[in-house]
Amino acid sequence: MEFNREKYVRQLSDRRQNGLIKVITGSRRSGKSYILNELYYRSLLSAGIRSTHIIRFAFDTDDDIDLLDGFYPDEPTKIRVGRNGYIVNSRKFRSYIKEKTKEEGDFYLLLDEVQLLEDFVGTLNGFLRNRKYDVYVTGSNSRFLSSDIATEFRGRGSVIHVLPLAFSEYIQGTDMPIPKAWDEYITTGGIPLVALLGSQEEKMSYLETLCEETYLKDIVQHNGIRKTAELGETFNVIASMIGTPVNVRRITNTFRSVAGVGLTEDTVASFIGFFQDAFLVSKADRFNIKGREYISSPFKLYFEDIGVRNARLGFRQIEEPHIMENVIYNELRYRGFNVDVGEVRISEKTDDLDANGKNIFRQKSVEVDFVATLGSLKYYIQSALSLYDDSKRFAEKRGLYSIEDAFRKIVITKNGLGPQRDEKGVLTLDLFDFLLNADSLDH
Repeated sequence: MEFNREKYVRQLSDRRQNGLIKVITGSRRSGKSYILNELYYRSLLSAGIRSTHIIRFAFDTDDDIDLLDGFYPDEPTKIRVGRNGYIVNSRKFRSYIKEKTKEEGDFYLLLDEVQLLEDFVGTLNGFLRNRKYDVYVTGSNSRFLSSDIATEFRGRGSVIHVLPLAFSEYIQGTDMPIPKAWDEYITTGGIPLVALLGSQEEKMSYLETLCEETYLKDIVQHNGIRKTAELGETFNVIASMIGTPVNVRRITNTFRSVAGVGLTEDTVASFIGFFQDAFLVSKADRFNIKGREYISSPFKLYFEDIGVRNARLGFRQIEEPHIMENVIYNELRYRGFNVDVGEVRISEKTDDLDANGKNIFRQKSVEVDFVATLGSLKYYIQSALSLYDDSKRFAEKRGLYSIEDAFRKIVITKNGLGPQRDEKGVLTLDLFDFLLNADSLDH
């Protein structure tokens, strides 16, 4: 059983020999290394590249690191950093690459966990000056995973962000019936290794350990955090708020009044930034659709993997409507969209009367779950688990009806029906039709 991750292999192939460093980012265990060292490696072989012209090297693997020992033998191969850390001698590694690439022709360097290489930015930029090298890298520390990684390479980086499995990838790899796959997906998420584990109990146990012993410890270590309990509590609060507007001041006040914890707003904002840098969560800013401007607060946070979120809460808050919204957000990002939370101001009739006995109208903000933009394309999308009566249908569509431009307006719901368009042009689309059909938004 294997997940083909075809989308990412195609992105790498499209960037082949483009003169830039291909930087593959993503959270731990999202599948970066497998995509590069197995799937893309096979793709290169299929394209006629000789295996001797493809250099795979993992800086976290002793078998690979031992290959450097013969170069500059008087120098250490591993340079100790701190109590338990190390970096790999970059001079030894450069010599190794030169030795392996003496032949004429192009060479492909597939380098895993490259942040463990001494002065990795300088070394990689040096490779780019030799046109024979086409360079691909992955990495996992907070510096390497930052959103502005391309600037590390002075404009010479091309970033490919790998998400955990999309639902369509999950179906392809597990070959489950759709209802069963959905139930498991919204519980244990899309980390490839987790999806291939046997029992539900094993998956849950692995996720809980991964969240606590890997993700949070990485953040603590790389950012020198002393308030580890407060970091964990902030993560818990965020995990319980998917689909809910996040206000940093409100979180800070909650800590102070309920838990008696004296965190500042800057500290809470920093913690959220650390979660973003580690690709645990993604921030969706609020956009005033009619005013065409961004609103700094409140914003929303969605988890890149819903299983990690559930594990942090002990699998006790698996609310399908909120998780469905998170899944739709991730699917839109998987398809390459920039995704914001929309806001529309509408006039709502009240029961209050003015001096002339006429009803008073008041301004009200109505949320549109997602504004998805890709180049000239734009879609306004509402997530609703069900549309059980006329009142619910109107409530979900009200914001969409108030948008006056010509872009598509869509409600995604779990109804098992074909696409339906109402008299005002709003499309209702089944959840699984959306998730499993790449062209579904253009029905």
